[in-house]
Parts: sequence; C-alpha cells; structure tokens
Amino acid sequence: MQKNQSTNFIILIIFVTLSISPILKSIAVKSSKMAENPQQSSSSVYIVYTEKPVDGVEPESHHLTTLSSVLGGEDAAKESLIYVYKNAATGFSAKLTPEQVSELEKQPGVIQVVPSQTLQLHGGGRTTDMKV
Repeated sequence: MQKNQSTNFIILIIFVTLSISPILKSIAVKSSKMAENPQQSSSSVYIVYTEKPVDGVEPESHHLTTLSSVLGGEDAAKESLIYVYKNAATGFSAKLTPEQVSELEKQPGVIQVVPSQTLQLHGGGRTTDMKV
C-alpha cells in the first residue's frame, strides 16, 4: 500500500512539474524582457480573470485587445502579456502597474484582477524515505 502511495505521489509531482514548466519558462522570459525596460520597474504580475470570449474569437486575441485598450497599443500589450488561461479559467497574466490594474478593472468583460502568487508545494515526509 505504501509503495502505491509513494509511486502515486511521485507521478503527481512529475505531472505538476511538467504542467507548470512551460508557464514558468514563459514568465522567466517575459521577466527578463521586462527587466530591460526601466519604465515598467514598478510593475508586478497580475492574474486577470475575464468572461469567456464569444464563439470564434481566440482567447489570446481577445485578451490582447483588452490589454491594448489600457496599455495604448498592441505592441505594449504583447510585451506585457505573460500567459493566456483558457482551460480551467478564462483570463491571462500580465505585468502591470497599479494604475494599469485600476484601468483594466473598468474594462468590459474583466471579472477580477488579482496579484499573482507563488506557492510552495510541501511533501509529507523526507524524500530520502521514499522507495520507488
């Protein structure tokens, strides 16, 4: 029984790691680009929850339009956009200033804007005790 639990736990950790690694890579690339732009130094990453785009409209295109209206253009929106959520939730993450967040919250279709958080996974025991 314990061997099955250990195996399941390891499979879960591998799955989570593989699932979030593209997101983390995207964030790292965008963060390094943002570091090159001192104008956005007071920016933070926010998760923007939106209504689902109408049928036929690609989520990324819809979110870029929403961001463009606040950031002043599509190039600025593309630079700010970090990730597009389209499965479990509809929305996106973007690097924004507090002023941009205030403006974005007023946009039609925007449900909520919250600061992004990094959470640390904790295991129940020491990894050296696991037998595979």
